Amino acid sequence: MELSILRHSTSHILAAAILELYPQAKLAIGPSIEDGFYYDFDNLTITEQDLPKIEQKIGEIIKQNLKFERLEKSKEEAKKLLKGQPYKLELLADIQKPLFYKTGDFIDLCSGPHIQSTQEIKAFKLTKLAGAYWKGDSKNKMLTRIYGIAFPTKQELDDYLKLQEEAEKRNHVKLGKELDLFSVHPEGPGFPFFHPKGMIIYNSLVDLWKEKHRERGYLEVKTPIILNRKLWETSGHWENYRENMYFTKIDNQDFAIKPMNCPGGILIYKEKLHSYKELPLKVGELGLVHRHELSGVLNGLLRVRTFTQDDAHIYCTEAQVEAEISNVIDLVIEIYKILGFNEYEFEISTKPEKYVGSDELWESATASLKQVLTKRKIPYKIDEGAGVFYGPKIDIKIRDAIGRKWQCATIQYDFNLPERFDITYEGKDGAKHRPIMIHRVIFGSIERCMGVLIEHYAGHFPLWLSPVQVKIVTVNDSCKEYAEKLCHELITSKIRAELDLRAESIAKKVRDAEAEKVNIIITIGEKEVSNNKLAVRSQGKVSFGVSPEAFLQETKARIEKRC
Repeated sequence: MELSILRHSTSHILAAAILELYPQAKLAIGPSIEDGFYYDFDNLTITEQDLPKIEQKIGEIIKQNLKFERLEKSKEEAKKLLKGQPYKLELLADIQKPLFYKTGDFIDLCSGPHIQSTQEIKAFKLTKLAGAYWKGDSKNKMLTRIYGIAFPTKQELDDYLKLQEEAEKRNHVKLGKELDLFSVHPEGPGFPFFHPKGMIIYNSLVDLWKEKHRERGYLEVKTPIILNRKLWETSGHWENYRENMYFTKIDNQDFAIKPMNCPGGILIYKEKLHSYKELPLKVGELGLVHRHELSGVLNGLLRVRTFTQDDAHIYCTEAQVEAEISNVIDLVIEIYKILGFNEYEFEISTKPEKYVGSDELWESATASLKQVLTKRKIPYKIDEGAGVFYGPKIDIKIRDAIGRKWQCATIQYDFNLPERFDITYEGKDGAKHRPIMIHRVIFGSIERCMGVLIEHYAGHFPLWLSPVQVKIVTVNDSCKEYAEKLCHELITSKIRAELDLRAESIAKKVRDAEAEKVNIIITIGEKEVSNNKLAVRSQGKVSFGVSPEAFLQETKARIEKRC
């Protein structure tokens, strides 16, 4: 049995249960999703406290061993069946041959497929409530969405719930507040505020990005965040991406805040003539972009309306494409390894419904991406129709410490923008040729990568990335001078150190430092002062009689190597 069919069938039973408990409710849609299922309802006012009652009703329906019966109806018959259900009637308008599924007395407009009987649902749970606009459009009414999960066995459900408990402990929004990294405010929904400690992590990621790109011959540029309408019309964003953009007027002309860096980067490319000898030309930009997201999907640093995209654009010949894509994959793997990710999956996204360029170009570009992964013997999946409007792409998904997948790196093949902007290079033959443009990101965005890292490490960052690398705690005031001198030496050696001189017990100071998830805690008492030594606590182990010089040297080396 396919998991998606089981979950879709459970959403069907959820709808039946809701109508039994709340007959006034109006049904919208109830699909299976990657992480379970949901059903949207109108005219339904419930709270999280009502979910156990709804689960009980679902359980009662399941025990009846009801069959899922497929029914074909005419349009007129369908209208009669859906009387009083406005959302279903709206869906019916676009359906030529209406299909229904009947379970007991409950009938729902649905194309299926479903399981044979309700008793095949062995383990389920309703997980949360949310608001959702009808058809995802903020101009439409907000509906009540009930999320749930279903599995073929109770053991799988129990394992899932344990994983969810662990995920909640790692929630980056909660940890971001506890560790004083970032905050979100109603004054700027979807626009995160970075605190001093959060900026340390942010800048550490930027430093890593710049270092590794310099090593591989990338140049860096910076382009404006507001550019006029003509540019976005030329790029195709005005036509194909407008609903995701923000706009303003300057001197009575239309301008847009950039959702992507590429059109601005192309203007720099066009500033001079280029020769084939310069290619591949690799140009990176840590560019601030803005994209409109619905308020219901905003999530800390993972889903925002403004972010710094770690973009780079590679201008190359057609003959260089596969080698350059392979080089990008090498760079992605190198950086992911430093960040602590060693498991990843590759996925090729193909032509979407809304696209530019010929079918032949799309087929050729998609074949190039497949060829690279095949030559490298990298397994990959196909995500049909999920490419961007200007070309196919490779998505690289990482697995975190508890096995969840995250989308970060993307490599996109673009045959559209070079044509639209008429960019060229002079070939060996002296004629002008059109370069291929490869778009790629490693982090996806600094913000998203930071959110993923917070959850991956549960706030216990590796030493090189940690906002506070060393906390020095003193037993009493007689140790103050020695501790202050040590702290100064660490800071001047570019080790992030803090000093705790509070009139608290040493046990409380250590507990507080551990709650802050500091990597190394140094305890200074009279014995350490008289012997010019340190007591060093790291990863739950304490080493006594450590030489300050040896500690400084070893810690510096670990940070520089990003251990």
